[in-house]
Amino acid sequence: MAHSIPEVTFRTRVRDESIGGDNPFRWQDVTSRDIFKGTNVVVFALPGAFTPTCTNAHLPGYEAKYDELKNKGIDEVYCLSVNDAFTMFQWAKYLKVEKVKMLPDGNGDFTRLMGMLVKKENVGFGLRSWRYSMHVVDGEIKQMFIEPGLMDDCPDDPFEISDVDTMLNYLSK
Repeated sequence: MAHSIPEVTFRTRVRDESIGGDNPFRWQDVTSRDIFKGTNVVVFALPGAFTPTCTNAHLPGYEAKYDELKNKGIDEVYCLSVNDAFTMFQWAKYLKVEKVKMLPDGNGDFTRLMGMLVKKENVGFGLRSWRYSMHVVDGEIKQMFIEPGLMDDCPDDPFEISDVDTMLNYLSK
């Protein structure tokens, strides 16, 4: 299973109080290497911010059990979506996410190189990530939980194995 995470640059926004005003954020490029080198992390990817399953179950589940993941030796937990940094920030704010880190893949570069970029034109989303989770140690994928039925324009939104409980069970072995 172990193969390397693709090398991409994520366009993120970070708080910078020196900017002042109502929007004290600046752009900061973060690479795959910055995130994954020398770390033990969980990444879960989902189709979109503010969408029903992602908002009601997927992200809140990981946020609620973040400390349990940390107790299993995980350094950080990332939520990845093919959304821009502004949308990911507002979504985290809306859900009061304070622990899980949001990882915007606005252009879908990481998702495409992972082989997880799918068309969701049937629901008006364009290109999005297929739902999956993975355990990554020092840039190497140790385990992936990919929802069944990976395809373009999937008529449903499977959410069976990329949940936090599946990841916790795997990490407990």
